[in-house]
Amino acid sequence: MIDVTLATYEQDILEASMTQPVLVDFWAAWCGPCKAIAPVLDELAGTYQGKVRIAKMDVDANQAIPAQFGIRSIPTLILFKGGQSVATISG
Repeated sequence: MIDVTLATYEQDILEASMTQPVLVDFWAAWCGPCKAIAPVLDELAGTYQGKVRIAKMDVDANQAIPAQFGIRSIPTLILFKGGQSVATISG
């Protein structure tokens, strides 16, 4: 699993999703449900290595990108494919 920041967003998510889907977990350290799904996402990252990239972005440290997608609750998972968001799950 990779940590994405504002500085690496374009390369780690948009450009990377041109070759393989990228699932991004928008989370925060204080979020209990975010901590609960973290082990599942770690397992998925290993299981689907080479097929889907699993990434996470701290919404407190990187506020501009979550705001761009209208994220109002966390955890929110967004699947990117071909540089576009194609699916979203919140809560």
